[in-house]
Amino acid sequence: MFQNVTFEDLENNTEKKLIIDLRPAAEYKKDHFPGAENMEADVLLENPDCIRKGLPVWLICHTGQLSSEVGEELSEAGLDIRNVKGGHRAYLKMKLTRQIAQKEAVTEEQRKKAERSIIKTYRKQLWSRFTRAINDYELIQDGDRIAVCISGGKDSMLMAKLFQELYRHGKQNFEVVYLVMNPGYNEMNYQAIQNNARILGVPITVFESKIFDIVAGEENSPCYLCARMRRGALYSKAKELGCSKIALGHHYDDVIETILMGMLYGGQVQTMMPKLHSNNFEGMQLIRPLYLVREADIIRWAAQNDLHFIQCACRFTESCASCGGTEKGSKRAEIKRLIAHLAEIDPVIENNIFSSVENVNLSTVIAYKKDGVRHHFLEDYDGKGV
Repeated sequence: MFQNVTFEDLENNTEKKLIIDLRPAAEYKKDHFPGAENMEADVLLENPDCIRKGLPVWLICHTGQLSSEVGEELSEAGLDIRNVKGGHRAYLKMKLTRQIAQKEAVTEEQRKKAERSIIKTYRKQLWSRFTRAINDYELIQDGDRIAVCISGGKDSMLMAKLFQELYRHGKQNFEVVYLVMNPGYNEMNYQAIQNNARILGVPITVFESKIFDIVAGEENSPCYLCARMRRGALYSKAKELGCSKIALGHHYDDVIETILMGMLYGGQVQTMMPKLHSNNFEGMQLIRPLYLVREADIIRWAAQNDLHFIQCACRFTESCASCGGTEKGSKRAEIKRLIAHLAEIDPVIENNIFSSVENVNLSTVIAYKKDGVRHHFLEDYDGKGV
């Protein structure tokens, strides 16, 4: 008797049987179906009596062609023969399909866990602060099309997930494009961004730029130039895609660090605004939905969900002391350490720094600027005394 069968049939068959792999010994040793014995076709055909009588014989070759021919010949000798269709190639394909399915199942569970933790475990720290910023600063209006800009770090990836949750929770008066710019990342960082987007279920739109190459030869303030060019490229692509806003992943800690940096290193009082009109792209705005979210909570969320994001993808970090605030020599890193030290003395200090730019008393300020115009307290000082 002769039958054509599949590897699924072979796996599901529980009867006693003889499985013979007809491929050369070297190929058999590399990989074979569990339980299969190795016997090359010519040896088997010359000595069919070596097969144990009374047991069905399942034959495997490279593609199923040779095993079919050998099987038909053996069946004429009265043997019960099953030819496994597709041969070892079909077995490899089956294994690969299962590995992919298993990996996708793990990815799906990781995604669901990350989403659940946003709403449950970190509802107060992440979800509530995100929605509060949107409401307090009126970051989203009806009909908005927003480019959620993803750099590949923890902050922007969390922001993308928060936007997805916002849409799922019924606020569907806006549209979103999850925008990734590749300014010249190395392959490892670029792949990490794509993998994390796949794990978290974020449908990214990628576009290329050559910004890293352009600023490579810049000796003076390469990071300032790079940041301006990246911001401009994001605005331009977002506008091309029909967006009126870009969303960046700056958080609460970025805000208070910026305030203190301006005072200590810039000699001015200013803050990182929750939203801005673009000066160079008419009709475009920038919004910061993580404005009230603490960095420590973002780090905890990522760690709990076993998510690993790129830290700084800048090509020049090792030689540039001011890049991105990630390396030890940067001014932002110095400010970050200073704030951490002050918070150890009194935790309320961080909130006070943040609140200081919301409680400016112009009557006690020597001078200030409004729309580029400088005003001095002496301008109306005598009038107040009359």
